[in-house]
Amino acid sequence: MLVRRYEMPWRRTYEAYAGIAWGVALLYFIGVGVAGALPRQLALPLAAACFALGLFRVAQALRILILRASLNGRGIETIGTAALARWCGDPASVFLGFGFEWQPVHSQRLYELAKIDWRAFAVSPRLLRLLGHDGQPQPDAEIGLPYIHGVEPKEVPLHRPLQNFEGGTLLVGTTQSGKGVALANLITQAVRRGDVVIIIDPKNSRRLKRVVERACADYREPDTFLEFHPAFPERGVRLDFTFNWQKPTEIASRIQSIMPPDTAGAFSAFGWDAVNVVVQGLVDIEERPNLMKLTQYIEGGIEPVLQATLRRYYDQTLGAGWRELPEMKKLLHDAQRGNLRRPSEAASAELTAFVAYYERHIAQSQRSKVIDAQVRTFRHNREHYQKITANLLPILSMLTSGDLGRSLSPDPFDADDTRPIMNFEKIERAGHVLYMCLDALPDPSVASAIGALALADQAARAGMRYNLGRYRRIALFVDEVANVINQPLIEILNKGAEGGIFTTCAMQTLADLAKRLGSEDAARMALGNLNNLIALRTKDRPTQDFVVETFGKTAIHTMRVGLSHGADVHLGDFSSSYSTQLTESFEEMVPADVLGKLPNLQYFASVSGGRIIKGRFPIIDPDADIRHMPRAVA
Repeated sequence: MLVRRYEMPWRRTYEAYAGIAWGVALLYFIGVGVAGALPRQLALPLAAACFALGLFRVAQALRILILRASLNGRGIETIGTAALARWCGDPASVFLGFGFEWQPVHSQRLYELAKIDWRAFAVSPRLLRLLGHDGQPQPDAEIGLPYIHGVEPKEVPLHRPLQNFEGGTLLVGTTQSGKGVALANLITQAVRRGDVVIIIDPKNSRRLKRVVERACADYREPDTFLEFHPAFPERGVRLDFTFNWQKPTEIASRIQSIMPPDTAGAFSAFGWDAVNVVVQGLVDIEERPNLMKLTQYIEGGIEPVLQATLRRYYDQTLGAGWRELPEMKKLLHDAQRGNLRRPSEAASAELTAFVAYYERHIAQSQRSKVIDAQVRTFRHNREHYQKITANLLPILSMLTSGDLGRSLSPDPFDADDTRPIMNFEKIERAGHVLYMCLDALPDPSVASAIGALALADQAARAGMRYNLGRYRRIALFVDEVANVINQPLIEILNKGAEGGIFTTCAMQTLADLAKRLGSEDAARMALGNLNNLIALRTKDRPTQDFVVETFGKTAIHTMRVGLSHGADVHLGDFSSSYSTQLTESFEEMVPADVLGKLPNLQYFASVSGGRIIKGRFPIIDPDADIRHMPRAVA
């Protein structure tokens, strides 16, 4: 028969009383042995037995007291970058703060604590320090219950192999629970490893930005840190999200990915086609597409691109004197006199004649698909064309208005703008650290569009890296992922590991993601691409359920004690019974309600294929080492 051990440490330390009793017996046998009341050959073995049993009971009592003393938890710890470097010595591993691996015994202790008032069994934390367990207890003013981390008195630095994070990491937690601190730890390590680091921060955290700047100053060459901020374009870089592509259709797909979804997908398809026609035309006349040009030719009309394309086509196929051909001269004359119908006021007489010649005198076998698409757009009813591109133009207008247009559609020939022009290929080759602030608080729509376009460009770059088979590791961090998630980011999560992209996404609730993607099923499908989960305090019940599902279940033991007695009418007839029953049931490894009671910066995590850990992140103070430096002697 298998006997299961049942532990109940949250009680009075009865072992201490037994230890005292054995100590008294030890003194007694020593006394009677010395006095000669008992032969020493008998007294000494009895004294030794009392000593051994007393030591055993004292050790048991200390174990219980240490467990009870650890119920006071651990306070928030602040360290400098130099202290963090000591814990991050191995670049092949990731430092996850301090804590311990969560075992079934910890779940058992946690379930038992839910039945009692833990304060009645707390012991002064001085006992821990006397026994070599350093660390300050959690102050009563801090948020959260300290005993959650206190179910294990001994914590260690937590490290996991870097390769375990190839599959992506999800960081979930409510407002002010510590997501920024966790990101600061992970980003600092990525900078220290020499990765290309891209940070998308919708809300512009000054504290996180300062940590990243300090990490770049400590571990990278000067000018490694790059910043992009829509509200302060003068102090950042210009980003060209349409620079890198292998096929012109990729640009249309990037723009389509940031368009608002429609039910049937027709407007999205029309938008893709409108962008693709302009891009193909610009490429045909050897002009580099950008957002400003796309907006100009979709909103104002394809006519300038079509005219330049036809000029180039006629030069190549008809020769230099194509304007003197009789058919062309007649069409030009008719167009100038108004005999040829113009589709819109923007169409010049010359362009109308060029198009008519193409349609009437160019054989089908000699025609260009690029020109055919432009002519189709040229002939399209202008009013109807504006209706079918109604979803596209607002997005393009957001990305090209004011200073933002010059930041996202940089002109390399503008001598008055000295800001660096960057794209993801240049950032990768030079090993930069890019901090993208999206300024989502005052302008959430534009912030969402910028972030989504950046992710679409990064996904395209990931495809190039995968095709070439040569790449440098990229650490991509996306804060408030519900603001910017789109299909390209899901593709990065799904396939980016093979292209060397280590992605970390942070969010607050599952509902935020479900609203962005349209349903909870779509949100869960997206999150299913992230192999690791770090859960800080979260109050949303669906999010809690998602987290505890990931952690799985364990066996929880329950002790049931029965005592009964009775007496018969006959004198002396008395009966009693005592029974003990140990039952086992499978419960959540971490109860869902416990996630809502976690102190700041503390977390449960599932990493490395199901390994559950309980940890806490230290706050990185980027100026701590500077303040503690000795002053120079005058």
